[in-house]
Amino acid sequence: MFSALSASTRDLAAEAMQAARRHGTVVSYDLNFRASLWQHAEVAPADVNRRLVQHAHVVIGNEEDYAAALGYSLDGVGQDHLNLDTAIYQRMLAKVIADFPELTIAAATLRRVRTASVNDWNGVCQTRDSFHEGRPMPALEIFDRVGGGDSFVSGLAYGLLSDFDVDTALAFGIAHGALAMTTPGDTSMATLAEVRRLAAGRSARVIR
Repeated sequence: MFSALSASTRDLAAEAMQAARRHGTVVSYDLNFRASLWQHAEVAPADVNRRLVQHAHVVIGNEEDYAAALGYSLDGVGQDHLNLDTAIYQRMLAKVIADFPELTIAAATLRRVRTASVNDWNGVCQTRDSFHEGRPMPALEIFDRVGGGDSFVSGLAYGLLSDFDVDTALAFGIAHGALAMTTPGDTSMATLAEVRRLAAGRSARVIR
């Protein structure tokens, strides 16, 4: 969203990402597309985001983010996003990885909205060598879906920075996103123990 605000914020984002890379920092980029912020921009969102993603090691988004922010199409996924065939995501994310040589991981959340309070939830990611699909959470009961994507990102980042394998890091992301949506607000109230518990396949019930 920051890069949508002005030409100077886009330049600053690029400068910050380049500086981080020079110092050996892993750089992640959350596409987080918001159409209302881009409606008066003098450049196309894909032009800006593609320029910035070239400085990232990890990129994260949902299907709408990859389409609107980077210009990739998900052939076979309709506007209702009810057909979330992971093979379609695998093809798209493989293309993203191929188009940006500096990327090591491209990840996506998968959300099928059954009702406002019941969603199917999952995540996938593509590395340079392999595609990874998380454990689906069908009919997840949603209390407040705001913050689910951000919590997915932080869970995935925790797993990667803790040197877990990709499948485990992805499981942390999916679990943390799910737990965040069972509590109010966009700030996670889940503990690491709760995330580990759900990532291991146990109950999503929050222990207080």
